[in-house]
Amino acid sequence: MIIMKKDATKEEVDSVIEEVKKFGLRTDVSKGESLTIIGLVGDERKIPFSHFAVLPGVKEARMIETPYKLISREYSEAFQDRAESRVIHVGNVEIGGETPAYIAGPCAIESKAQLFRIAEEVKRAGAHILRGGIFKPRSSAHSFQGLGAKGDEEAREALSWLRDAGRQFEMPVITEVRGENQVDLIAEYVDILQIGARNMYDQDLLGTIARKGKPVFYKRHFGASVEEFLSFSEYIAVEGNKDIILCERGELPIGKGKNFTRYTLDLSAVPVIQKETYLPVLVDPSHATGRRDLIYSMSCAAMAAGASGLAIEVHYNPAEAWVDAAQAITAGELKEIIDTCNRIHAITAQQNKRVKAGR
Repeated sequence: MIIMKKDATKEEVDSVIEEVKKFGLRTDVSKGESLTIIGLVGDERKIPFSHFAVLPGVKEARMIETPYKLISREYSEAFQDRAESRVIHVGNVEIGGETPAYIAGPCAIESKAQLFRIAEEVKRAGAHILRGGIFKPRSSAHSFQGLGAKGDEEAREALSWLRDAGRQFEMPVITEVRGENQVDLIAEYVDILQIGARNMYDQDLLGTIARKGKPVFYKRHFGASVEEFLSFSEYIAVEGNKDIILCERGELPIGKGKNFTRYTLDLSAVPVIQKETYLPVLVDPSHATGRRDLIYSMSCAAMAAGASGLAIEVHYNPAEAWVDAAQAITAGELKEIIDTCNRIHAITAQQNKRVKAGR
């Protein structure tokens, strides 16, 4: 990381960037209120920091040890307060701001009528962003793969429903991208591109999606450590896209005997990630538990842990949902969750302000 002086000229900044390129690295330039920071993309061990420290306009040059340096708080504290986090703006919605953001909608889009009914209901319940699956990653090749799997025409039709529902109910929309060949198509219609847990490690997909310049909703793999999760998030950041929304959605259960939940929701990951990075962290209690009777409890716990929001699957008739019926809740239940979680967030936010004021 190279920190430029307050009075560094554009020519001096450009000169340092060109010097970095000579060593085979790329740069990530961030500008704060008074400082310009040049992040290094590549093997920093190639860089003679003592040489860069004396270049015109340079205030400081030092190595960042962590493998996820561009999204680390160590990197961001050079140009903003360490306690500050990134606020991602999607339409009129803020993610990571002062109020929680709620993503809700069907696991899978089944029809236009189904989507529009659910969209209206979740909007009324207090949700901010509409979700809906069109390309569904499934464990069985014989399960419903989403309307998009039927062909390009069907995929475009379903995507247009999602876009139109978002416009009608004034909600940004999100859907999962299952493969690189779907990126261009889906990016035409949605506001946020989702990378599911199964694709967390797909470096090529991460880079392709990042280059679209849209916010990325990035789910932790059910077998990944926090360090792996953040390290692979860096593949998005190095493409110049730091509008990354991290999502904790549960780890594989450990031990013998009956598994009472689909996964084990690692809520300790929320404050840990917040200490390591400035990116917002949401929680998905639907996939984590796999049980509608646990969504309320785990949503409240997630908010108490400091989550910036929730992603929840909703259906007006959960028992008849084509995908993941056991974990879908109604819009009425969603409203109860949102109302309660907003109160929890208000309490924790007040406490956090008192703690900061006492420092």
